[in-house]
Amino acid sequence: MRLQMHAVRFTADQSLLDFIQAKLDKLDTFHDRIISGEVFLRLEGADSNKVKEKIVEVRLMIPGKEIFVKEHDKSFESATDRVMDVLKDKLVRFKEKRSDISSPAIAEATSRVEEEDEVFEPDEL
Repeated sequence: MRLQMHAVRFTADQSLLDFIQAKLDKLDTFHDRIISGEVFLRLEGADSNKVKEKIVEVRLMIPGKEIFVKEHDKSFESATDRVMDVLKDKLVRFKEKRSDISSPAIAEATSRVEEEDEVFEPDEL
């Protein structure tokens, strides 16, 4: 997956960026059609001298939808783990909705409707 990372108003360590990349690469197991993603790393309270919390925002682009998740925690690693949990759930739910369209129950119902809507020729009436 093509992933762009942005550290807002600070310079992120390469090991942190590698950690986030490795975590988000695992999302391909839950949805195989992820086009790209953006990660924003922010420090809450960066204007003052004390950083209160660290914020991780992830935007994933998949065909037909854009998924956005924002989580905060004491460290970027734990916030990334929380983002991963939410993204997994959202990707699985989205994929299930897409696969429901082609489920056997829906196919059977549409075929029944098509059988009921048969067109009668004028000679048959």
